[in-house]
Amino acid sequence: MEKIQEGFDVFLHDGDKAVGAVRRVSPHGKPEIVIYIENAGDFTVSLSAVEDVHSEKVILHSARIDKRLKDAIGHAHQGEDPTI
Repeated sequence: MEKIQEGFDVFLHDGDKAVGAVRRVSPHGKPEIVIYIENAGDFTVSLSAVEDVHSEKVILHSARIDKRLKDAIGHAHQGEDPTI
């Protein structure tokens, strides 16, 4: 597994659109990352919720993230024009 770095895109499923990006890795030495979710802001996610890391992508394990984050992910692309 690739080492997570700031700027990596975040996905709920590999192959889907990115829902955000990694802002910080292991803040204050904690086993977590801070991710920015489009249209929702920053969320702290435990490293145990990371399913895979490859090709500068962080794939989250949907069963290991909280409802608030799932809701934010569900609205990540809400403001985008689907014709673009």
